[in-house]
Amino acid sequence: MSHMVRSDVKSPLDGSRDHGLGNEGQDVPPLRNYLVLTIFTCFCPAYPVNIVALVFSVLAQSSYDQEDYEGSERLGRKALHLGIASIIIGLLFITIYCIVHFTTKLV
Repeated sequence: MSHMVRSDVKSPLDGSRDHGLGNEGQDVPPLRNYLVLTIFTCFCPAYPVNIVALVFSVLAQSSYDQEDYEGSERLGRKALHLGIASIIIGLLFITIYCIVHFTTKLV
């Protein structure tokens, strides 16, 4: 019984590092969905904006899982911008509320 080694089949013993990525020439970018930021913005009083930011963040995760890295990056960037906008809007609402509350005179 002779043992033949096929050269077209890679085995783990020949030093190859196959991690099962499928795209050997393409580097996988890191996931940037800003989920923690968008969850934090849900505590700001800018509800329509921060909920949309959370939806974009979840969609970025979904696109990344489907290996659509360009779409995931685009959706993550939108989630970041909407998260920052909701923080700014929330701080403006809190500031305006405090100014009105503390400057009105009770009769």
